[in-house]
Parts: sequence; C-alpha cells; structure tokens
Amino acid sequence: MMKYTIVNKETCIACGACNDIAPDIFNHDRKGHSHVILDDNQGTAAVPEDFYDDLEDAWDECPSGSIKVADKPFDGDAEKFD
Repeated sequence: MMKYTIVNKETCIACGACNDIAPDIFNHDRKGHSHVILDDNQGTAAVPEDFYDDLEDAWDECPSGSIKVADKPFDGDAEKFD
C-alpha cells in the first residue's frame, strides 16, 4: 500500500525533529517550518517504500502531531483525513 505525507504548517513548531530523522522526506521552509520535499508539501507524491521506516519514526517523534500520514493523497489539505 502506498503512503502519503504532509506537514500541517499551522501546528508545526519548527523543532526540526523530522528533518533530523528523515532528511530524504522533510526539510524546512524559509520560516523554519517543516515541509515535505517530495512534492512541496502537497501530500500528492507517494513516499518511496525505502523511506517508510524513517517516515514512521518522524511521525512518532513529532511533538506537535503536525506530520500526517495516509494511504491516499492529501491534495494539499493537511486536515483532509482528520
């Protein structure tokens, strides 16, 4: 099953944990908030299977719960499956 991810920038506290854990998936924007580099934080690109463990670790460690993961695309809406 494919996995998709997006960061809710409204709740991200810019701690950098996800970037440290999964630098192939996450980076920081100009304001310091995390975003998904695979699709410019749109949640439309499937995460490569090789990155699933890092994705799960980043999701687990996100102190604000801003990383969202689903088996369907988010289409740019971080709250789509809340």
